[in-house]
Amino acid sequence: MASESGARQAQKRWELENEVTMCVDDNEEGLTSHLNKQERKMGAEAVGGSSSRDPGTSQVQANVGRDEFWKYDNEAQQAVAQQAPWTKDPHYFKTAYVSALALLKMAIHTKQGGNIEVMGMLQGKPVGDAIVVVDAFVLPVEGTETRVNAQAEAYEYMVEYNQRSKESGRQENVVGWYHSHPGYGCWLSGIDVNTQMLNQEYTEPFLAIVIDPIRTQAAGKVEIGAFRTYPKDYKAAEEGPNEYQTIPLNKVEDFGVHCKKYYSLDIQYFKSSLDSHLFELLWNKYWVSTLSSSKVVSGSDYLSGQVKDLVEKLEQVESNIAHAGRIGGLFLVSGDKKKQNLGRLSKIAQDGCKVATEQVHSMLSQILKDRLFNNNKKNKNEASDVMEA
Repeated sequence: MASESGARQAQKRWELENEVTMCVDDNEEGLTSHLNKQERKMGAEAVGGSSSRDPGTSQVQANVGRDEFWKYDNEAQQAVAQQAPWTKDPHYFKTAYVSALALLKMAIHTKQGGNIEVMGMLQGKPVGDAIVVVDAFVLPVEGTETRVNAQAEAYEYMVEYNQRSKESGRQENVVGWYHSHPGYGCWLSGIDVNTQMLNQEYTEPFLAIVIDPIRTQAAGKVEIGAFRTYPKDYKAAEEGPNEYQTIPLNKVEDFGVHCKKYYSLDIQYFKSSLDSHLFELLWNKYWVSTLSSSKVVSGSDYLSGQVKDLVEKLEQVESNIAHAGRIGGLFLVSGDKKKQNLGRLSKIAQDGCKVATEQVHSMLSQILKDRLFNNNKKNKNEASDVMEA
């Protein structure tokens, strides 16, 4: 009973931190109903034209099963591919639904890669304005700490794997790729942007997922992002600032040059009924290691790198300010330059707060576990000392 209770606690903690939705009861029904509506709507539009667009005349059937959206309708998908609504709107896809199975495979693979970039492919289907990722597989590629390149052997492996999957009854197509950014956040570099543009040009619909295994281990939750690029001749509208993320100093230029060439998708997770059963078995085996792990210890190297990056950014701003002061007697420093330095200082302050917050959370987690598991033992020892006295 104690092990089952501990397993449930560890499982709940992981699900809350990674915002994984259990596909049961109300949560499952809502997610399944949404995907079913989107799929039926796209199929009707592809076959019936504009007359089926009226939401008042559409008849939505009741949810026919817990795992209905895992089924692959080949005819409906072919109709959607012929219609290709994403060609009319560069911002068509807005959400990526990722299964717990695919998330687990990607997280394990990127963690095994450590500081070396790794790469894999995503299998799934488009449903309405969402891309559903039901599975993922690893690609045999050569990677470094800053890039990963797929050679001819990797493409041959991908084609053969996809063919064997269809022969085994899995009809999902390749709908994207994933790779890791060890320690420098979830975004697309210049090489990533070119790769994604090429894939979207010839293999639509296509999604790019980036995972940072170093920040995942330090933060205790999967650091992940999903992206799609704009067409080459498309000029993105000025949008409000997205959620801020820390970019290392040696990657800032690459990030800034290409950040307007793609957009991010909202990510939601789901589990099937079989996934739920398998996860229960896994938690019963590994819940002890989940609760006994310490982010304070495992993330020490990452913390050192973060502090070093903060110091380098501060030194750069300090150098810019000192340089502006030396030439101030010759001509006035522009207001834009001052705003630029203030903006950099503001971002450095945000980075520092983020590092401090993560460390506080890690230490609070350690204190909570100590109070939870060691408090009774300490009380017993204190009581025995009193009795002996």
